[in-house]
Amino acid sequence: MGQRSGGKGTGAAHWLFGDQLGPHFLTPGEEGPHRDTPLLMIESRAVFRRRRFHRAKAHLVLSAMRHRAAELGDRVTYVQARTYREGLRKAAGDRPVTVHHPTSRAALALVDALPQVTVLPARGFLVSHQEFADWAESRGGRALRQEDFYRRTRAAHDLLMEGDRPASGRWNLDHDNREPPPRDAGALDVPAPYRPREDAVDDEVRHDLDRWERSGEVAFVGRDGPRHFPATRREALNALRRFTAERLATFGPYEDAMLTDDPVMSHSLLSSSLNLGLLDPAECVERAEAAWRSGDAPLNSVEGFVRQIAGWREYIWHLYWHFGEEYRTTNALGHHAPLPDWWSDLDADAVTAHCLSTVLAQLRDTGWTHHIPRLMILGNYALQRGWDPAALTDWFHRCFVDGYDWVMLPNVLGMSQYADGGRMTTKPYASGGAYLNRMSDYCSPCAYRPDHRTGDRACPYTAGYWTFVHRHHDRLVHNPRTAQAARGMERLTDLDEVVRQEEARGDGAP
Repeated sequence: MGQRSGGKGTGAAHWLFGDQLGPHFLTPGEEGPHRDTPLLMIESRAVFRRRRFHRAKAHLVLSAMRHRAAELGDRVTYVQARTYREGLRKAAGDRPVTVHHPTSRAALALVDALPQVTVLPARGFLVSHQEFADWAESRGGRALRQEDFYRRTRAAHDLLMEGDRPASGRWNLDHDNREPPPRDAGALDVPAPYRPREDAVDDEVRHDLDRWERSGEVAFVGRDGPRHFPATRREALNALRRFTAERLATFGPYEDAMLTDDPVMSHSLLSSSLNLGLLDPAECVERAEAAWRSGDAPLNSVEGFVRQIAGWREYIWHLYWHFGEEYRTTNALGHHAPLPDWWSDLDADAVTAHCLSTVLAQLRDTGWTHHIPRLMILGNYALQRGWDPAALTDWFHRCFVDGYDWVMLPNVLGMSQYADGGRMTTKPYASGGAYLNRMSDYCSPCAYRPDHRTGDRACPYTAGYWTFVHRHHDRLVHNPRTAQAARGMERLTDLDEVVRQEEARGDGAP
């Protein structure tokens, strides 16, 4: 079995996975490689053969890896191979190898099975595995909740704190960050986000992807190009600077809002850079806090951004490991319907519902949407239809540029699909068209009406919501956070018609 150690093996090389690309993965110390340690990187074709990834995601990952290898120069041995095992043999032979704790259970199992590999502690996160385990144990069997973890992390890292109290006296400013989009605005009046320029490395990656696809060796979904997200440390730092200097101030109020012609709003677009390891979370939250303390951004926007990274991202990372591998197969709601082809193929043109068509098109074209379309358009629709949560989790993993197993398993299976029965969240995130109408401009041009449950203009989200409540009434009526909705369903006079209508819809595009 692969060793676990905080030391450095004499003469060892250090392996960088494709999501360990920043300088913080090479910092010397008792738990890192020496400055002169030779490095190796492995580009495994098997990763793309096994699953149908979004083409833009494959491009971003390979571009980032190859850019990093070019930066490291002669210090790194970069190997293209069919599998990681083959690549390791080519790059290191029998030489001892160190690697920082990988970000997936599959990768950890691989390195654990290699006798020559020593696994070093994880980097790229604010809270260590041991710190989280200690916190979870301190709960004494009580449910783990993100808000409690977030407050502990804020205090431990002195983020937005005034002594031992949170800045302004409040930990949570969500109430200030739930504004609908400005009325009659097609887009927020904010500077555009940073966008990188492609180079010769991107041309090479696109050529290789074209060649692999033509040969039938791999298959992708979605469109590729131009590259929208950073593939280098320099690009990622430029994106971080642009966000904190020009866009952070307006992030908070509209972080949950959606506009047809403005998919980015004031969001940071930093998730893929964080998940590739190009940025360290500490530098992101510290730069945001500095913007507040200098008066360049209001506290509610900064707290919302800090919460996303120091709260939610950290929490998701640790729940992935804490819940164990069996969490992957949990399915408390008994949802087993397969994903339809129009969904799997990102066929936005097959969809009439304006909100879903818009979001699928955004995903098809860029591999990204912000968190509310993910949760309340995509996840909400799948939850209402009873689609298999494991298949949906895999789809999110493959189709989003920032999607990794550790990211999507708790986010999709636990939060979005409530498949764990409440271990992670206190209620299912299901809603009808009224919420979408309030938080977006999607409904106005739509062929469906958010307040119609039946008939030709029945909103598939509104009808789907009541069908979902009907299907799980007995569970929902005993949950304090959903009991009111369950009792409201009992007063619907057209419920049978709603249910028949949605059953007839089947897996066809709405």
